[in-house]
Amino acid sequence: MTGFKLKTLLAVSACAMTLAACGSAEVASPGEGDFGTGTGGTGGTGGTGGGTGTAAVDCPTGFSNVGTIASGTLRVCQLPQQILGNLTVPLRTGTIYSISGRTEVGTDRGIDPAAPTAGSAQGILTVDPGVVIFASSGGDYLLVNRGSQIFAEGTATSPIIFTSRQNVEGTTTLESQGQWGGIVLAGRAPQANCQLTAPVTCTGQVEGTSAFFGGNTPTDSSGRLKYVQVKYSGFEISTGNELQALTLAGVGSGTSIEYFQSYNSSDDGIEIFGGMVNLKHIVINGADDDGLDTDTGWRGGAQFGIVTQRAPNATSRSAGFEFSAAPKTTPLATRYISQPKIANWTLVGRNSPTDAHTVAHFDTGTKPTVINSVFTNVTGSASSCLDIHDADTQTSAPTFNSVFMSCASPYRAGGFGSQAIFTAGTNNTEAGTSTLTAPTTGVTLTNSVLTFINGANETAVTPVNAPGVYSFFVATTYIGAVQNAADTWYQGWTCGLTAGKTC
Repeated sequence: MTGFKLKTLLAVSACAMTLAACGSAEVASPGEGDFGTGTGGTGGTGGTGGGTGTAAVDCPTGFSNVGTIASGTLRVCQLPQQILGNLTVPLRTGTIYSISGRTEVGTDRGIDPAAPTAGSAQGILTVDPGVVIFASSGGDYLLVNRGSQIFAEGTATSPIIFTSRQNVEGTTTLESQGQWGGIVLAGRAPQANCQLTAPVTCTGQVEGTSAFFGGNTPTDSSGRLKYVQVKYSGFEISTGNELQALTLAGVGSGTSIEYFQSYNSSDDGIEIFGGMVNLKHIVINGADDDGLDTDTGWRGGAQFGIVTQRAPNATSRSAGFEFSAAPKTTPLATRYISQPKIANWTLVGRNSPTDAHTVAHFDTGTKPTVINSVFTNVTGSASSCLDIHDADTQTSAPTFNSVFMSCASPYRAGGFGSQAIFTAGTNNTEAGTSTLTAPTTGVTLTNSVLTFINGANETAVTPVNAPGVYSFFVATTYIGAVQNAADTWYQGWTCGLTAGKTC
């Protein structure tokens, strides 16, 4: 949400426990991960409280047995607060996992992968499909330090779920949020804290933590997240200093973020601080602040994304996109500006009585390339679709091609050349009529608008050849995130979007 903070390097605390030889208990036959039954379910029907299964009698090696939850039907196995070496979180019948406090994977290994910080140690955390991990308070979050990795790879029918204790106990509602911290990945890729000329001598501090990020390794890998839900997260440590569902800080292009859902974050859905990480198949619904927020020079790409914003805080400026870079400490020509590439996103903005809320907001030092996307808002909202909110961003010449906008006002008043920049692109529609539809009947959500499937007007827009813009992208014959009712990439592994998949 806010910009980066430069601070003097602090020593990262020494490890509390070494897990180089941590074993795993035998994994039960694969289930689908619903924590409501203790035996596996759909992954999208949790939060009903209790369960009908029987709690496991013990925990795998390397985890602490901290009792039971859900009316005694699930054994709670707590991850160590310091994970060194290899630790696997196995799917087991009658077992659920928890984190308590700042839970770190590895210690900060510094900027240079060829010369790790003396005394530092790597951690590698692997999470099996169907596993559920919960946390109990805002100070509980998972941090993967520079030089360490997480491999949390679920499947379309057995996602990995990170959620809150209240959700496990069945006390969450459609408005619940901010019940634990979130996930933070810190990497060694370039970002705007410094101009990264050799030798690299400065680094940044991740918002909401005392962890460090950045370096000069564009292809750095922090691991893989695939088919993952993060629910009811986000926590304000102090004013303007928050955790969100997923924080990507200096994360390199060797990291894979795919099929990821943020649900009801009290801050942003995803915030990216610099780096070169790419994302694909993203769902952000119910974020109280921005959907996708970027800072400090992100130069990656994101394709196929759905953002539906919650109705409360109707006067907020919070946006589906809020992109910015470094503060104006040096002339534009010498700054490490953001260069985000966006394709096939559908943003549905929140209700607002004025155009102060903007669906897509581009702030300081950002040169975005946005193609094949849809910007709209809830029926009756007075919010605007687009705001170029900075003279330097205007000078950087953002690119919009094959973008369909349908808002009460196409452009926020007082912007920096928003209309001229948008209309200079090809195949753009600045004042269209949305024909988006919802994925199914039977879904009632007061905090999100679930119309994101293309209709006739969106389908009529000719798309740009996406791989010709950025090699990470794949070609499509349509704009927006979801081509039609037969396009179901968002189904099965998410919650809150279709009937029977409540969160």
